[in-house]
Amino acid sequence: MNPDNRVDQRTFLSEDVDEPKQYRVVLLNDDFTTKDFVVAILVGVFHKTHEEALFIMEDVHRKGRGVVGSYIYDIAATRCVQVHEAARQNGYPLRCVMEQL
Repeated sequence: MNPDNRVDQRTFLSEDVDEPKQYRVVLLNDDFTTKDFVVAILVGVFHKTHEEALFIMEDVHRKGRGVVGSYIYDIAATRCVQVHEAARQNGYPLRCVMEQL
C-alpha cells in the first residue's frame, strides 16, 4: 500500500462533532381539515402507522395541536412544506410548525 493513501485514524477520532439540532414538528388544529385527511398526511408524509396517526390526530383535534415527531432541520422543514402543499392542493388550511428542541 502506498503510504500517501493511508488515513490517520486519530484525526477522525479526535475531532468533536456536534449532533445536529432537533426540531419538533407539530400539527395545528383548524375547523375545516377533515380527520381523514390528517390521518392520510400522518401516514403518507410522516410514515406513521394507522394507529399512530389516529392517536396524533385525536391530540390535534382535542388539544389543538399534536406532536408528530422530532427531526433534524432539513427533514422537519421538508415535511412541513409537504404538509402545506398537500393541504393547499386539497383545499384545506392544515398547518404545521417546527419548534427547536
